[in-house]
Amino acid sequence: MEIDQLQTIDIRRILSLAPVIDEYALGTDLILGEVSGKRVEKSEAILNMLKYPVRFDGYIIFFLRRGHFQIDLNLDTYEVRPNSFLINVPGNIIKLSAYDEDHIGDAELYFVLASKEFMSGIHFDFNKVVQESVSLWNNPCITLTEQEMQMAEQYFNLSRDLLRSPMRNKKEILGALVTSFTYGTMDIWTRRIVMAREADPTSTARVKQLFERFMALVTEYHCTERGMAFYADKLCLTPKYLSRLVKQASGRSAPAWIDSFVILEAKNMLKYSDKTIKEIVYALHFPNQSVFYKFFKAHTGLTPSEYRKG
Repeated sequence: MEIDQLQTIDIRRILSLAPVIDEYALGTDLILGEVSGKRVEKSEAILNMLKYPVRFDGYIIFFLRRGHFQIDLNLDTYEVRPNSFLINVPGNIIKLSAYDEDHIGDAELYFVLASKEFMSGIHFDFNKVVQESVSLWNNPCITLTEQEMQMAEQYFNLSRDLLRSPMRNKKEILGALVTSFTYGTMDIWTRRIVMAREADPTSTARVKQLFERFMALVTEYHCTERGMAFYADKLCLTPKYLSRLVKQASGRSAPAWIDSFVILEAKNMLKYSDKTIKEIVYALHFPNQSVFYKFFKAHTGLTPSEYRKG
C-alpha cells in the first residue's frame, strides 16, 4: 500500500516501508532518528512519511538543535525553531508541512518514535500537558535552555549507544532510561506551564478550563456528535452558556470548532484511505450522502469526489 493511502501508521508499518538500520530500532517498540551531517538518509526516509497527513499510533518526540521546520497538528501549523522540544501524542493528525530538503544535512534534529505499549509503563498524562501548553502559549513545543538541550542530547546518545551494544535486556534497560528522560522532560514542561500561568493570571480562569474540556470532548466525539446539546450536557452547562464561553476563550464559535474537526476527518479519509464515500458518510454519522455532500461543499467549495480527485 502506498503511503498516500494510509490513514494510521505505526512503527511496524514504518519499518515495512523504510527499513531502519539496527542501531536505530528496538523491534517495533522504538526508533531513534538523527538528522545531522551525514546521518540523513535513513532518518529522512522516516521524515518523508510524515510529509503526508497521517495519524501515528504512538508518541513522537522532536528535539531540534539547529534548523527550522513547520509541523501541522490537527487544525493548526506550528513553528519548530532551534533548541526546541515537541511531543506528539497518539490520535493527532500530524504532517511536516515545511522543511528545506536541500539543506536538511545542515540541520541538527533528533527524534524518537515510541509505541503506546512501550510508553505504557510511564504514568504521566501527556495529553493533558500538551493541551495545557497549547492553550497557554499557542504552541505544543517549548524552547530549551542550553543546559536542558545538552541533557536531552546526552539521553539520546546514551540510548543510541545502548541500541548499538551487545547488551541483553535492551528493552528493559531502554524502558528505564526513557522513563527517566520522560519524567525529567515533563518536569521542564510543567515548570514552563507554571511560569506561563504566573505571567498571565487569567489563564487559570474557569472559562479557559471549560474551553480545554470542550476541545478534549470535541477531539473524542466529533465523528459521532455534532450538536451543542451533547457537549453542554457533558459539561453540565446550557448550550447557550457553553457557546458564549467558547467564543470568549477562542474567538471562534463552538459549532465552527466542531465542523472544523469533522472536515479535517473527512479530508483525511478522502485523501488517505480506501474508504468509499458511502463508508465515510457512515463513519462520520451523516444521515445520508446528500447531507454530507452539502456540508463538505459548504466548508471547502468542493464536492467530496472533487476533493478526492484533486
